[in-house]
Amino acid sequence: MTEATMQAQVREKGWAAITSVVAAIFLTSMKLVVALMTGSLGILAEAAHSGLDLIAALITLFAVRVSDRPADESHPYGHGKVENLSALAETFLLLLTCAWIIYEAINRLVFEFKEVDPSIWAFMTMGISILVDYSRSKMLARAAQKYHSQALEADALHFRTDIWSSTVVIIGLALVWFGEATGQTSIFVRADALAALVVAGIVVLVSLRLGRRTIDGLLDRAPHGLADHISAVVAKVTNVRRVNRVRVRDVGSQTFVDLSVAVPRHLSFEESHAVAVQAQAAVRTVAPNADVVVNAFPISENEGVLERIQAIAAHGHFAIHNVTTHWTRRGMWIDLDLEVDPHLSLERAHAQATDLEMQLRAEFVNANSTAPSRIADINVHIEPRPEELIQGSELRPKDAHKYVRQIEQVRSGLPRTHAVQDIQLQNLNGKVYLSFHLILDPDVPIGEVHSLAEEMENRLRREFPQLGRVVIHAEPHNSKT
Repeated sequence: MTEATMQAQVREKGWAAITSVVAAIFLTSMKLVVALMTGSLGILAEAAHSGLDLIAALITLFAVRVSDRPADESHPYGHGKVENLSALAETFLLLLTCAWIIYEAINRLVFEFKEVDPSIWAFMTMGISILVDYSRSKMLARAAQKYHSQALEADALHFRTDIWSSTVVIIGLALVWFGEATGQTSIFVRADALAALVVAGIVVLVSLRLGRRTIDGLLDRAPHGLADHISAVVAKVTNVRRVNRVRVRDVGSQTFVDLSVAVPRHLSFEESHAVAVQAQAAVRTVAPNADVVVNAFPISENEGVLERIQAIAAHGHFAIHNVTTHWTRRGMWIDLDLEVDPHLSLERAHAQATDLEMQLRAEFVNANSTAPSRIADINVHIEPRPEELIQGSELRPKDAHKYVRQIEQVRSGLPRTHAVQDIQLQNLNGKVYLSFHLILDPDVPIGEVHSLAEEMENRLRREFPQLGRVVIHAEPHNSKT
């Protein structure tokens, strides 16, 4: 998330919280005045409810300001838990208010009768309240969903319950008015107190639900199904053999994910890191703004013979190439080239080859191995490691022309080839370096491509014994690369 995006988020969340405070002040004042004028316990309960909303809105305003502070040394996961604490405080306030409303309602129903005046002001007050609550709840819900803010979500829930409770109060006042109009006051006079009980019941249910979610957040309960979804998408990443553990926690609007993935042990450190980066990208397709940590650890499961040889060489820091294996009744044969420091003596170079051979034999006699475990022989060809940068020079045009002519002649005798391009010839350490692009039919199997390139190289070497390194780059016909 960029700095500009973060600042925009802070501004929008702060504006939503501030407007909620203003709306709560207006509604609380209006309901309190009308409740005192009419004597309606339902409206008084709503005034208390709105007063609670005002306190909750102030708590929310404080919470969103603190929660958006960046992580520091004391709070490495940020300050997002402040939103959970604010929501928990709002829950206790809601339950406390409900206890008072229930007490007053039961007192009016059983012990103390108070006359209610269902005036036009009472109905207008509750109607205005519903309109304001609706607009506030929609705005807060949008901001909460956009920024995953539990504090704003709790505030939106407060205003949404106000809509339901205000509707119940209007029904209670309407029944009182109907009783007075029809002369059946004794039947409907207590409808206002009953409406207050219904309001309290609604608020209690919402409070308990909000409290449960808040406690889940404080206890780092993972979002339902998110860990399984993350595991499924990460398992599809190339070279991820297994997803061992996924842990998810929400801290305010920020989601933190850490997971462990198994990768083939023959991968280098850079390759393993690349797998981890791809896994992070996969997680963010599910949780876009998540802070993701991926731990990649090597495993040997489902490895082929060549992968196991490469893994042993990489673990021992041996530079090998041209690895071939085959199987006979005597067992498995392994042939490979080992690159060593050109300044080493034969004795020290041979010691490295022997060390590699012993490690390979130990690997393939592992009782848990599914590959052939009987080694017939291991042949290690020792060769000097190439120098990093060799000084070369271009061939004279007259000499180069002979090579170019012979290359084209050899190519014309091979099937499914079209042309030779980008021929390069240099003198390197008394040998001739040769590279070129061989253009072939695009549907030629790669095995046949290799055979054709090998045949071409062999013919050229017979013609030019002074050839050193020969590199033939195969390209499909009509390719742009």
